[in-house]
Formats: sequence, C-alpha cells, structure tokens
Amino acid sequence: MTGTLFTLGMGPGDPELVTMKAARLLATTPIVAYFAKAGQRGHARSIADGYIGPGVEELRFDYPMTTEVSHQDGRYVDAMAACYAAASDSIAERLERGDDVALICEGDPFFYGSSMYLFDRLRDRFPMEIVPGVLGMSGCWAEARLPMTYGDDVLSVLPGTMAEADLRRHLAGTDAAVIMKLGRNLPKVRRALARTGHLVRAMYVERGTMKDAVVMRLADKADDCAPYFAIVLVPGWEGRS
Repeated sequence: MTGTLFTLGMGPGDPELVTMKAARLLATTPIVAYFAKAGQRGHARSIADGYIGPGVEELRFDYPMTTEVSHQDGRYVDAMAACYAAASDSIAERLERGDDVALICEGDPFFYGSSMYLFDRLRDRFPMEIVPGVLGMSGCWAEARLPMTYGDDVLSVLPGTMAEADLRRHLAGTDAAVIMKLGRNLPKVRRALARTGHLVRAMYVERGTMKDAVVMRLADKADDCAPYFAIVLVPGWEGRS
C-alpha cells in the first residue's frame, strides 16, 4: 500500500492562522516537504516550526530561480519544470515505500502555489488530501482593516506580471482588485492604477499578519521596491450602501 500525500496550506505568515487540521497532520506525518529560495529557510517551513513532530524527515526543494528572469522566459520555464519534476520524483519515492508525506506551502495550496505542479504530476498515482489555508490576500486586507467587497462588487485578482495594457483593461472592468506578484512590476502596476483612476484608493501591504507588516497608501510609497510578500489592494464600494 502506498502512502498518502497531504498538501497543507500554512496561511499567510502568522502561525496562529494555521488550521487545526493542518497542525494535526504536521504533528503526525513522518515526512515534511517544502520549497524554499536557495540560501533561505523558507516561509512555509518557518510557519511550521511549532507544529512539526520530532524525528521527521525533511525534504527541502530549492527553487532554481525566483525573480532573476521573467516568468515568460524559456530559461525560467525549463528550470522550474525540472525542479518540479525532481521534487515529484523525490516525494513519489517515499509514497511508493508506504510513507505519508506532508507538503507544506504558503497561503492556500491551489492559489498560485508551487504545490499545484506536484499535484498535477502525482494525482493519478497516489492518494491525496488537500487542506486549504488562509489566503495571503485575506491576511493582508485583515492587516489593513480594509473591507474589500460589498453587495454585488466584483473582485479581480491580477498578477503584476501581466502586460500593462491587460492590467488597465481588467482594472477598468472591476469594482475591487488584488494585485499580486509585484517585485519589479510595481512601477507598471502604479501606472495602470493611475490611468484607470484606482490609485487614490490603492493600499500597499507588505508581509501581512507578520511582525514586521507594512501598510500604507500606495500613493504615499516613495520607492518602487516591493518584496515577494507584498500586494496591492483596491477596495470596492468603501461602505456605501
């Protein structure tokens, strides 16, 4: 009998936002797998500190690159595909010998998560269970005390990696927006928001729910530096009924 792959959402950063189910599985699963940027501990692994049981085997998978090149660049696509294939093989080896594996990831597993690429590769071969997690964006709008959608508001979630014209088109047709994957794209995002009249309402949130969280109006942000854990929020009706 093969083992089961448990894919666990670890939430946006605050360890107290890990679900009871994810905490229980982390404490009882003999192998914990996670992705991390080379040279760093890994955000999901840091969140899991207080939940992992003693004597577990850890499978760490280093990303070959993160923001060094565009996500559309062939080098990025090929390198990440090889990374996900190797990680899948490593997990499959443990599952085939009958061990359960907990794959932990930031936020929710099925929302812009690396775990989805392993799920696609392993779903037809092994038993799986997905444990949802608190989304990073919900942690950020809670940190900012920013209600996002009222009544019939439409919420759009946009990657900052989109072309500026596409960002403007989507922003023009929505009531509220979450813009992720900022990084070097922040100047482009700022221009798109300004040209669609949303900049005045846009809030910038960095490391929401973590101890060093930053919340400010995007218009007041003096620089264009945005780390990985940063998003822009554009609220909807703003309480008008």
